Amino acid sequence: MVETKSILEMAQGAIMEQVNVEVGKIVDNILDVNTEAKKKRTLTLTVDFVPSSDRTQVAINATAKSKLLPNNAVQTTIYVGADSSTGEIQSVEMVPQVPGQQSFDGTIQEEPKILKIAGGM
Repeated sequence: MVETKSILEMAQGAIMEQVNVEVGKIVDNILDVNTEAKKKRTLTLTVDFVPSSDRTQVAINATAKSKLLPNNAVQTTIYVGADSSTGEIQSVEMVPQVPGQQSFDGTIQEEPKILKIAGGM
């Protein structure tokens, strides 16, 4: 008697290998702290069956793909204005404390980032 196999085992196991690769991507995406934890990820296995005109052969094409979550958005705030003496537009990233001030955990606030902006008033 012939042992029955799963369609996933066809193509010398390549279909199952594609599924396993995509599952690995999904698990990595779930473990990535830069993505939203509770949203779903999706694995789609598309199997196309293309019969010959005499219906004696069927070509099978299988594709596994995953739908992952993008990284969470990163947000910052900048102050904008113009240097009154030069008219040069300036923007400075807002920082949580006064530059040089020590926080409760012992870190020192760095100087804020200054962005170069073309143009002027």
